Amino acid sequence: MATPSPRPGSPAALRSPVVVLGAGPAGLTLGNVLRAASVDCVVLEAESREFIERRPRAGVLEEWAVRGLQRRGLAANLLERAQRHTRCEFRFAQERHRLSYAELTGRHHWIYPQPLLVTDLVREYADVRGGDIRFGVRDVRLHDLDTDRPAVSYTDPRTGERHFLHCEFVAGCDGARGVTRAALPAERVRVARHDYGIGWLALLAEAPPSSDCVVFGIHPSGFAGHMARSPEVTRYYLQCPPGDDPDDWPHERVWAELRERLGARGAPPLTEGRLIEKRVLDMHNYVVEPMAFGRLYLAGDAAHLTAPIAAKGMNLALHDAFLLGDALVACLTRGDASGLRGYSADCLERVWDYQEFSQWLSDVYHGTASGDPYRAGTALARLRRLFASPVAASAFAEQYLGEDPGR
Repeated sequence: MATPSPRPGSPAALRSPVVVLGAGPAGLTLGNVLRAASVDCVVLEAESREFIERRPRAGVLEEWAVRGLQRRGLAANLLERAQRHTRCEFRFAQERHRLSYAELTGRHHWIYPQPLLVTDLVREYADVRGGDIRFGVRDVRLHDLDTDRPAVSYTDPRTGERHFLHCEFVAGCDGARGVTRAALPAERVRVARHDYGIGWLALLAEAPPSSDCVVFGIHPSGFAGHMARSPEVTRYYLQCPPGDDPDDWPHERVWAELRERLGARGAPPLTEGRLIEKRVLDMHNYVVEPMAFGRLYLAGDAAHLTAPIAAKGMNLALHDAFLLGDALVACLTRGDASGLRGYSADCLERVWDYQEFSQWLSDVYHGTASGDPYRAGTALARLRRLFASPVAASAFAEQYLGEDPGR
Protein backbone atom coordinates (compact mmCIF):
# COMPACT_ATOMS: atom_id res chain seq x y z
CA MET A 1 0.00 0.00 0.00
CA ALA A 2 1.05 3.63 -0.43
CA THR A 3 2.95 5.11 2.50
CA PRO A 4 4.18 8.62 3.39
CA SER A 5 7.27 9.65 1.50
CA PRO A 6 10.52 11.10 2.85
CA ARG A 7 11.36 14.77 2.54
CA PRO A 8 12.74 15.75 -0.90
CA GLY A 9 16.07 16.68 0.67
CA SER A 10 16.63 13.28 2.22
CA PRO A 11 19.46 10.99 1.08
CA ALA A 12 19.10 9.29 -2.28
CA ALA A 13 16.03 11.42 -3.15
CA LEU A 14 15.67 12.56 -6.77
CA ARG A 15 12.91 14.25 -8.76
CA SER A 16 11.36 13.40 -12.11
CA PRO A 17 8.04 14.59 -13.56
CA VAL A 18 6.87 11.03 -14.25
CA VAL A 19 7.87 7.65 -12.83
CA VAL A 20 6.82 4.67 -14.95
CA LEU A 21 6.67 1.26 -13.30
CA GLY A 22 7.11 -1.62 -15.72
CA ALA A 23 9.08 -2.01 -18.97
CA GLY A 24 6.53 -3.87 -21.07
CA PRO A 25 4.83 -2.52 -24.20
CA ALA A 26 2.72 -0.03 -22.22
CA GLY A 27 5.51 1.35 -20.04
CA LEU A 28 8.10 1.58 -22.80
CA THR A 29 5.70 3.16 -25.29
CA LEU A 30 4.67 5.68 -22.66
CA GLY A 31 8.31 6.43 -21.88
CA ASN A 32 9.07 7.01 -25.55
CA VAL A 33 6.08 9.33 -25.96
CA LEU A 34 7.25 11.39 -23.00
CA ARG A 35 10.87 11.53 -24.18
CA ALA A 36 9.78 12.64 -27.66
CA ALA A 37 8.05 15.62 -26.01
CA SER A 38 11.12 16.40 -23.86
CA VAL A 39 9.31 15.31 -20.69
CA ASP A 40 11.72 13.60 -18.31
CA CYS A 41 10.72 10.29 -16.79
CA VAL A 42 12.24 7.29 -15.07
CA VAL A 43 11.22 3.73 -15.94
CA LEU A 44 11.63 1.12 -13.18
CA GLU A 45 11.65 -2.60 -14.05
CA ALA A 46 12.00 -5.56 -11.68
CA GLU A 47 13.57 -7.84 -14.29
CA SER A 48 16.77 -7.51 -16.32
CA ARG A 49 16.93 -6.08 -19.81
CA GLU A 50 17.87 -9.51 -21.17
CA PHE A 51 14.81 -11.05 -19.53
CA ILE A 52 12.23 -8.61 -20.89
CA GLU A 53 13.72 -8.88 -24.38
CA ARG A 54 13.28 -12.66 -24.34
CA ARG A 55 10.12 -13.13 -22.28
CA PRO A 56 7.78 -15.27 -24.43
CA ARG A 57 4.54 -13.51 -25.34
CA ALA A 58 2.14 -13.45 -28.26
CA GLY A 59 2.40 -10.89 -31.03
CA VAL A 60 -0.86 -9.99 -32.78
CA LEU A 61 -1.03 -6.27 -33.51
CA GLU A 62 -4.02 -4.48 -34.93
CA GLU A 63 -3.49 -2.11 -37.83
CA TRP A 64 -4.48 1.03 -35.89
CA ALA A 65 -1.96 0.13 -33.14
CA VAL A 66 0.86 -0.17 -35.66
CA ARG A 67 -0.10 3.17 -37.18
CA GLY A 68 0.00 4.68 -33.71
CA LEU A 69 3.52 3.34 -33.18
CA GLN A 70 4.53 4.55 -36.62
CA ARG A 71 3.30 8.11 -35.96
CA ARG A 72 5.50 8.14 -32.86
CA GLY A 73 8.60 6.87 -34.66
CA LEU A 74 8.44 3.43 -33.02
CA ALA A 75 7.59 1.06 -35.87
CA ALA A 76 10.56 1.01 -38.27
CA ASN A 77 11.73 -2.53 -37.43
CA LEU A 78 8.17 -3.77 -37.05
CA LEU A 79 7.14 -2.65 -40.53
CA GLU A 80 10.28 -4.18 -42.02
CA ARG A 81 10.05 -7.55 -40.26
CA ALA A 82 6.43 -8.22 -39.26
CA GLN A 83 4.13 -10.59 -41.12
CA ARG A 84 0.98 -9.09 -42.62
CA HIS A 85 -2.11 -11.27 -42.17
CA THR A 86 -5.29 -10.72 -44.17
CA ARG A 87 -7.38 -13.81 -43.39
CA CYS A 88 -7.98 -16.56 -40.89
CA GLU A 89 -9.34 -20.09 -41.08
CA PHE A 90 -11.86 -21.94 -38.94
CA ARG A 91 -11.90 -25.73 -38.96
CA PHE A 92 -14.92 -27.54 -37.60
CA ALA A 93 -16.92 -30.64 -38.49
CA GLN A 94 -13.93 -31.78 -40.59
CA GLU A 95 -14.33 -28.81 -42.94
CA ARG A 96 -12.16 -25.74 -43.63
CA HIS A 97 -13.73 -22.27 -43.77
CA ARG A 98 -11.63 -19.22 -44.65
CA LEU A 99 -12.57 -15.69 -43.72
CA SER A 100 -10.76 -12.98 -45.71
CA TYR A 101 -11.20 -10.06 -43.35
CA ALA A 102 -9.07 -7.72 -45.49
CA GLU A 103 -11.59 -8.09 -48.31
CA LEU A 104 -14.46 -7.35 -45.91
CA THR A 105 -12.92 -4.36 -44.14
CA GLY A 106 -9.85 -3.21 -46.08
CA ARG A 107 -7.80 -3.81 -42.93
CA HIS A 108 -5.38 -6.47 -41.71
CA HIS A 109 -3.35 -7.77 -38.77
CA TRP A 110 0.37 -7.68 -38.14
CA ILE A 111 2.21 -10.58 -36.47
CA TYR A 112 5.24 -9.34 -34.53
CA PRO A 113 6.22 -11.23 -31.35
CA GLN A 114 6.07 -9.07 -28.26
CA PRO A 115 9.73 -9.68 -27.28
CA LEU A 116 10.79 -8.12 -30.59
CA LEU A 117 8.60 -5.08 -29.99
CA VAL A 118 9.92 -4.72 -26.44
CA THR A 119 13.48 -4.94 -27.77
CA ASP A 120 12.73 -2.17 -30.26
CA LEU A 121 11.06 0.03 -27.66
CA VAL A 122 13.72 -0.32 -24.98
CA ARG A 123 16.47 0.37 -27.52
CA GLU A 124 14.66 3.49 -28.72
CA TYR A 125 13.96 4.71 -25.21
CA ALA A 126 17.31 3.97 -23.57
CA ASP A 127 19.87 3.95 -26.38
CA VAL A 128 18.45 6.44 -28.88
CA ARG A 129 16.38 8.89 -26.85
CA GLY A 130 18.55 8.71 -23.74
CA GLY A 131 15.78 7.72 -21.38
CA ASP A 132 16.46 6.75 -17.76
CA ILE A 133 15.57 3.09 -17.17
CA ARG A 134 16.61 1.10 -14.12
CA PHE A 135 16.49 -2.69 -14.24
CA GLY A 136 16.36 -5.22 -11.44
CA VAL A 137 14.85 -2.87 -8.86
CA ARG A 138 13.58 -4.43 -5.65
CA ASP A 139 10.99 -3.65 -2.94
CA VAL A 140 9.20 -0.91 -4.89
CA ARG A 141 6.85 1.21 -2.76
CA LEU A 142 4.46 4.03 -3.60
CA HIS A 143 4.01 7.11 -1.42
CA ASP A 144 1.48 9.96 -1.11
CA LEU A 145 -0.45 9.08 -4.26
CA ASP A 146 -3.45 11.14 -3.17
CA THR A 147 -1.37 14.31 -2.80
CA ASP A 148 0.30 16.60 -5.32
CA ARG A 149 3.73 15.30 -4.21
CA PRO A 150 3.75 11.53 -4.83
CA ALA A 151 6.92 9.47 -4.72
CA VAL A 152 8.24 6.03 -5.57
CA SER A 153 11.00 4.28 -3.64
CA TYR A 154 12.99 1.15 -4.42
CA THR A 155 16.12 -0.73 -3.40
CA ASP A 156 19.11 -0.97 -5.70
CA PRO A 157 20.03 -4.69 -5.70
CA ARG A 158 23.71 -3.97 -6.38
CA THR A 159 24.30 -1.62 -3.46
CA GLY A 160 21.34 -2.27 -1.18
CA GLU A 161 20.74 1.49 -1.12
CA ARG A 162 17.19 2.85 -0.88
CA HIS A 163 16.32 5.40 -3.58
CA PHE A 164 13.40 7.82 -3.63
CA LEU A 165 11.96 9.39 -6.75
CA HIS A 166 9.71 12.37 -6.16
CA CYS A 167 7.44 13.10 -9.07
CA GLU A 168 4.22 14.66 -10.24
CA PHE A 169 2.68 11.48 -11.67
CA VAL A 170 3.12 7.72 -11.38
CA ALA A 171 2.25 5.42 -14.30
CA GLY A 172 1.46 1.86 -13.26
CA CYS A 173 2.44 -0.38 -16.18
CA ASP A 174 3.74 -3.27 -14.05
CA GLY A 175 1.16 -5.92 -14.84
CA ALA A 176 -1.35 -7.95 -12.89
CA ARG A 177 1.02 -8.75 -10.01
CA GLY A 178 2.67 -5.35 -9.78
CA VAL A 179 2.68 -2.99 -6.84
CA THR A 180 0.62 -0.26 -8.49
CA ARG A 181 -2.58 -2.28 -8.74
CA ALA A 182 -2.13 -3.40 -5.13
CA ALA A 183 -1.76 0.25 -4.07
CA LEU A 184 -5.32 1.11 -5.08
CA PRO A 185 -7.58 1.46 -2.00
CA ALA A 186 -10.20 -1.29 -2.11
CA GLU A 187 -12.97 1.16 -1.25
CA ARG A 188 -12.07 3.40 -4.21
CA VAL A 189 -12.01 0.85 -7.04
CA ARG A 190 -14.09 -2.00 -8.42
CA VAL A 191 -12.48 -5.10 -9.88
CA ALA A 192 -14.75 -7.04 -12.22
CA ARG A 193 -13.46 -10.55 -12.92
CA HIS A 194 -14.59 -13.42 -15.13
CA ASP A 195 -13.13 -16.94 -15.04
CA TYR A 196 -13.75 -19.10 -18.09
CA GLY A 197 -13.07 -22.36 -16.24
CA ILE A 198 -10.67 -23.60 -18.92
CA GLY A 199 -6.96 -23.61 -19.60
CA TRP A 200 -4.87 -23.29 -22.72
CA LEU A 201 -1.63 -25.19 -23.15
CA ALA A 202 0.59 -22.60 -24.86
CA LEU A 203 3.23 -24.18 -27.07
CA LEU A 204 6.12 -23.00 -29.20
CA ALA A 205 7.26 -25.50 -31.80
CA GLU A 206 10.55 -25.37 -33.62
CA ALA A 207 8.71 -26.04 -36.87
CA PRO A 208 7.64 -23.96 -39.88
CA PRO A 209 3.99 -22.87 -39.96
CA SER A 210 1.61 -25.42 -41.44
CA SER A 211 -0.72 -22.77 -42.87
CA ASP A 212 -0.38 -19.33 -44.43
CA CYS A 213 -2.80 -17.86 -41.88
CA VAL A 214 -4.07 -18.22 -38.30
CA VAL A 215 -6.12 -21.41 -37.85
CA PHE A 216 -8.80 -22.01 -35.21
CA GLY A 217 -9.76 -25.64 -34.61
CA ILE A 218 -13.23 -26.06 -33.08
CA HIS A 219 -13.47 -29.66 -31.93
CA PRO A 220 -15.42 -31.77 -29.40
CA SER A 221 -12.08 -32.66 -27.75
CA GLY A 222 -11.28 -28.98 -27.23
CA PHE A 223 -10.06 -25.88 -29.02
CA ALA A 224 -6.74 -25.79 -30.89
CA GLY A 225 -4.98 -22.81 -32.42
CA HIS A 226 -2.18 -22.39 -34.96
CA MET A 227 -0.37 -19.04 -35.29
CA ALA A 228 2.79 -18.40 -37.30
CA ARG A 229 5.53 -16.87 -35.16
CA SER A 230 8.34 -16.81 -37.71
CA PRO A 231 9.36 -18.85 -40.77
CA GLU A 232 10.94 -21.38 -38.38
CA VAL A 233 8.72 -21.24 -35.28
CA THR A 234 4.97 -21.75 -34.78
CA ARG A 235 2.75 -20.95 -31.82
CA TYR A 236 0.10 -23.56 -30.96
CA TYR A 237 -2.63 -23.65 -28.33
CA LEU A 238 -4.54 -26.62 -26.95
CA GLN A 239 -7.54 -26.34 -24.65
CA CYS A 240 -6.93 -28.22 -21.40
CA PRO A 241 -8.22 -28.24 -17.81
CA PRO A 242 -7.23 -25.15 -15.81
CA GLY A 243 -4.16 -25.74 -13.69
CA ASP A 244 -3.07 -28.69 -15.83
CA ASP A 245 0.56 -29.76 -15.54
CA PRO A 246 2.55 -29.10 -18.75
CA ASP A 247 4.62 -32.19 -17.97
CA ASP A 248 1.50 -34.27 -18.58
CA TRP A 249 1.72 -33.22 -22.22
CA PRO A 250 4.70 -35.04 -23.76
CA HIS A 251 5.67 -34.54 -27.39
CA GLU A 252 3.63 -37.46 -28.73
CA ARG A 253 0.44 -36.44 -26.92
CA VAL A 254 0.70 -32.82 -28.01
CA TRP A 255 1.08 -33.62 -31.71
CA ALA A 256 -1.62 -36.29 -31.63
CA GLU A 257 -4.10 -33.80 -30.17
CA LEU A 258 -3.07 -31.06 -32.61
CA ARG A 259 -3.52 -33.41 -35.56
CA GLU A 260 -6.96 -34.43 -34.33
CA ARG A 261 -8.27 -30.97 -33.41
CA LEU A 262 -6.86 -29.18 -36.47
CA GLY A 263 -7.71 -31.96 -38.88
CA ALA A 264 -10.04 -31.22 -41.81
CA ARG A 265 -10.60 -32.46 -45.32
CA GLY A 266 -8.03 -30.99 -47.68
CA ALA A 267 -5.88 -29.55 -44.89
CA PRO A 268 -2.13 -30.07 -45.29
CA PRO A 269 -0.44 -32.20 -42.62
CA LEU A 270 1.09 -30.37 -39.68
CA THR A 271 4.82 -29.78 -39.83
CA GLU A 272 6.00 -31.19 -36.53
CA GLY A 273 9.06 -30.17 -34.59
CA ARG A 274 10.66 -29.92 -31.17
CA LEU A 275 8.56 -28.19 -28.51
CA ILE A 276 10.63 -25.36 -27.05
CA GLU A 277 7.95 -23.99 -24.71
CA LYS A 278 5.04 -25.50 -22.80
CA ARG A 279 2.99 -23.60 -20.22
CA VAL A 280 -0.64 -23.62 -19.13
CA LEU A 281 -2.62 -20.39 -19.15
CA ASP A 282 -5.78 -20.27 -17.04
CA MET A 283 -8.30 -18.24 -19.00
CA HIS A 284 -9.70 -15.30 -17.06
CA ASN A 285 -10.39 -11.60 -17.56
CA TYR A 286 -10.56 -8.66 -15.15
CA VAL A 287 -11.16 -4.92 -15.33
CA VAL A 288 -10.19 -2.32 -12.72
CA GLU A 289 -12.44 0.75 -12.55
CA PRO A 290 -11.43 3.51 -12.46
CA MET A 291 -7.92 3.18 -13.88
CA ALA A 292 -6.65 6.04 -11.73
CA PHE A 293 -6.26 7.06 -8.10
CA GLY A 294 -4.86 10.44 -7.17
CA ARG A 295 -1.63 10.90 -9.15
CA LEU A 296 -1.46 7.20 -10.11
CA TYR A 297 -2.65 6.09 -13.56
CA LEU A 298 -2.78 2.42 -14.58
CA ALA A 299 -2.12 1.08 -18.07
CA GLY A 300 -2.01 -2.36 -19.64
CA ASP A 301 -2.40 -5.51 -17.54
CA ALA A 302 -2.22 -3.53 -14.31
CA ALA A 303 -5.66 -2.16 -15.21
CA HIS A 304 -7.24 -4.96 -17.21
CA LEU A 305 -6.54 -8.43 -18.48
CA THR A 306 -8.07 -9.93 -21.59
CA ALA A 307 -7.35 -13.62 -21.99
CA PRO A 308 -5.48 -14.48 -25.22
CA ILE A 309 -8.74 -15.86 -26.63
CA ALA A 310 -9.12 -12.76 -28.83
CA ALA A 311 -5.44 -11.64 -28.96
CA LYS A 312 -6.29 -8.17 -27.66
CA GLY A 313 -3.93 -7.69 -24.70
CA MET A 314 -0.98 -5.95 -26.33
CA ASN A 315 -3.30 -3.76 -28.38
CA LEU A 316 -5.11 -2.54 -25.28
CA ALA A 317 -1.77 -1.84 -23.58
CA LEU A 318 -0.68 0.32 -26.52
CA HIS A 319 -4.03 2.13 -26.61
CA ASP A 320 -3.63 3.00 -22.91
CA ALA A 321 -0.05 4.17 -23.47
CA PHE A 322 -0.98 6.41 -26.39
CA LEU A 323 -3.79 8.08 -24.42
CA LEU A 324 -1.85 8.39 -21.18
CA GLY A 325 1.28 9.65 -22.92
CA ASP A 326 -0.60 12.36 -24.81
CA ALA A 327 -2.52 13.34 -21.66
CA LEU A 328 0.64 13.64 -19.54
CA VAL A 329 2.42 15.65 -22.22
CA ALA A 330 -0.54 18.04 -22.46
CA CYS A 331 -0.67 18.46 -18.70
CA LEU A 332 3.07 18.87 -18.11
CA THR A 333 3.86 21.08 -21.10
CA ARG A 334 0.66 23.10 -21.57
CA GLY A 335 -1.14 22.83 -18.24
CA ASP A 336 -4.09 21.05 -19.90
CA ALA A 337 -5.32 18.31 -17.55
CA SER A 338 -8.49 17.43 -19.49
CA GLY A 339 -6.89 14.32 -21.01
CA LEU A 340 -5.95 13.00 -17.57
CA ARG A 341 -9.44 13.65 -16.23
CA GLY A 342 -10.97 11.64 -19.09
CA TYR A 343 -8.25 9.01 -19.33
CA SER A 344 -9.94 6.18 -17.44
CA ALA A 345 -13.32 6.56 -19.14
CA ASP A 346 -11.71 6.82 -22.58
CA CYS A 347 -9.70 3.64 -22.04
CA LEU A 348 -12.50 1.62 -20.48
CA GLU A 349 -14.83 2.04 -23.43
CA ARG A 350 -12.44 0.03 -25.60
CA VAL A 351 -11.54 -2.33 -22.75
CA TRP A 352 -15.15 -3.40 -22.26
CA ASP A 353 -15.70 -3.75 -26.00
CA TYR A 354 -12.75 -6.16 -26.21
CA GLN A 355 -13.90 -8.00 -23.09
CA GLU A 356 -17.30 -8.64 -24.66
CA PHE A 357 -15.74 -9.91 -27.88
CA SER A 358 -13.43 -12.20 -25.92
CA GLN A 359 -16.41 -13.71 -24.12
CA TRP A 360 -18.34 -14.16 -27.39
CA LEU A 361 -15.36 -15.79 -29.07
CA SER A 362 -14.82 -18.09 -26.09
CA ASP A 363 -18.33 -19.43 -26.52
CA VAL A 364 -17.50 -20.18 -30.17
CA TYR A 365 -14.11 -21.76 -29.44
CA HIS A 366 -15.08 -23.85 -26.44
CA GLY A 367 -18.81 -24.56 -26.76
CA THR A 368 -18.47 -27.80 -28.68
CA ALA A 369 -16.15 -29.21 -25.99
CA SER A 370 -18.26 -28.05 -23.04
CA GLY A 371 -20.19 -31.29 -22.65
CA ASP A 372 -23.38 -29.22 -22.87
CA PRO A 373 -25.39 -30.03 -26.02
CA TYR A 374 -27.08 -26.62 -25.91
CA ARG A 375 -23.79 -24.70 -25.82
CA ALA A 376 -22.39 -26.96 -28.53
CA GLY A 377 -25.39 -26.31 -30.75
CA THR A 378 -25.30 -22.55 -30.35
CA ALA A 379 -21.54 -22.46 -30.99
CA LEU A 380 -21.96 -24.31 -34.28
CA ALA A 381 -24.87 -22.04 -35.22
CA ARG A 382 -22.65 -18.99 -34.76
CA LEU A 383 -19.91 -20.55 -36.86
CA ARG A 384 -22.29 -21.44 -39.68
CA ARG A 385 -23.70 -17.91 -39.64
CA LEU A 386 -20.21 -16.44 -40.09
CA PHE A 387 -19.88 -18.20 -43.43
CA ALA A 388 -23.49 -17.89 -44.57
CA SER A 389 -24.10 -14.21 -43.86
CA PRO A 390 -21.86 -11.42 -45.24
CA VAL A 391 -23.29 -9.12 -42.56
CA ALA A 392 -22.27 -11.52 -39.77
CA ALA A 393 -18.83 -12.00 -41.34
CA SER A 394 -18.27 -8.24 -41.59
CA ALA A 395 -19.36 -7.68 -37.99
CA PHE A 396 -16.96 -10.39 -36.80
CA ALA A 397 -14.11 -8.97 -38.89
CA GLU A 398 -14.58 -5.47 -37.46
CA GLN A 399 -14.42 -6.75 -33.88
CA TYR A 400 -11.57 -9.13 -34.64
CA LEU A 401 -9.48 -6.34 -36.15
CA GLY A 402 -10.43 -3.66 -33.65
CA GLU A 403 -11.94 -0.27 -34.33
CA ASP A 404 -9.54 2.49 -35.33
CA PRO A 405 -9.61 5.15 -32.56
CA GLY A 406 -8.99 7.81 -35.19
CA ARG A 407 -12.21 7.08 -37.07
